[in-house]
Amino acid sequence: MNLTPICLAGPTGSGKTAAALAIAEFVPLEIISVDSALVYRGMDIGTAKPSREELAKVPHHLIDILDPSESYSAAEFVRQTQTLVKEIQARGRLPLLVGGTMLYFKALFVGLSAMPQADPELRAEIDADAAVRGWPALHADLAKLDPVTAARLAPADSQRIQRALEVIRLTGQPMSALHAERSEGVDWPLFSLEPQDRDWLHHRLALRFKQMLDQGFVTEVRRLRERGDLSLQLPSMRCVGYRQIWEALEDKHLGVKDDDRIAVEVYERGLAATRQLAKRQITWLRSMPERRIVPCDGKQPVAELLAGLHRLLV
Repeated sequence: MNLTPICLAGPTGSGKTAAALAIAEFVPLEIISVDSALVYRGMDIGTAKPSREELAKVPHHLIDILDPSESYSAAEFVRQTQTLVKEIQARGRLPLLVGGTMLYFKALFVGLSAMPQADPELRAEIDADAAVRGWPALHADLAKLDPVTAARLAPADSQRIQRALEVIRLTGQPMSALHAERSEGVDWPLFSLEPQDRDWLHHRLALRFKQMLDQGFVTEVRRLRERGDLSLQLPSMRCVGYRQIWEALEDKHLGVKDDDRIAVEVYERGLAATRQLAKRQITWLRSMPERRIVPCDGKQPVAELLAGLHRLLV
C-alpha cells in the first residue's frame, strides 16, 4: 500500500471527523489532527473534540498535548507532523491529516520560514506598550519597520501585530523578509469536504452550536476563566465560541450569572463567528486548485472519499 500522507480538510461542521473514522474502518491509518484548538486540554465541548470512544477507535495525534495557558505555532505543528509521519509509516500505516486550521496546511504545503520561537517576556513588553498606546499605534510602528506585513494586517489585529514586532526585535529583520526564506513544502494529496449549498452548512452549524451550548459549553468556559491564569490575550481563549462566551461572562451590563441565560445571550454572536470562520476556511480552500473536492452535502461523501483514496493507495 502506498503510504504517502493524505490530507483531509474542510470548513468547520463539514463532517471531517466522522469521515476520517469511517475511512479508518477500511484503511489501516493513524490520524494527525490539523486543528489549533484540539491541541488544548480541557477544551472539549467548544472544539467538538472527538469523544473518548472515537479516539479509542483509531490512534490520534496532536490532541490534548498542551494546557490552554500555552501557545502553539504552525512551525511546531510542521515539525511534530514530519516526525509523526515517519513514525506512522514505519508502523505500516497511512498518515491521515484531518482538520480545518488552514494556516497549518499552508505551512506544510508552502514550507516554513526561519521564524524564531516566541519570547514570553518580549511579548509581555509589547502587550504593556499596547495597553498604554493602543494596538493601532503599534500597527503604525510596524508600518515603519515592516510595511509589507503591516499592509496585510488590520490595526486592531493584536495577535499578528504582536508577533510581527516580536520577530523584528528578536531577529533584526522584518517578518516579510523571513517569509521569503522558506523551507521546502510537501506535495501530499489534499481532499476537501465542501458544501455545494451554503445553507446546508449554515443549518448544520446552527444545530451544532446549539448542541454545544446544551452540553455545557458556557460552564466549560466559566471553569477555564475561573482558573485565574487565562485571558483573552491567549490563543486558546481567542478560539471561536470561547471568546464570545468569555466576553459575555465579563459583560457587567448583562447582569446574567446563570449559564443557561448566558447561553441564550451568546448564541447569535457565537453562531455568527462560527459562520465567519467557515467562510474564511472555504475561501482558503478555493485558493488551492489542486485539491480534490468532495461535496460534504452529497449523497455519499464517504464513499466518494474512499474511491478517491483507493486510486491513490494502490
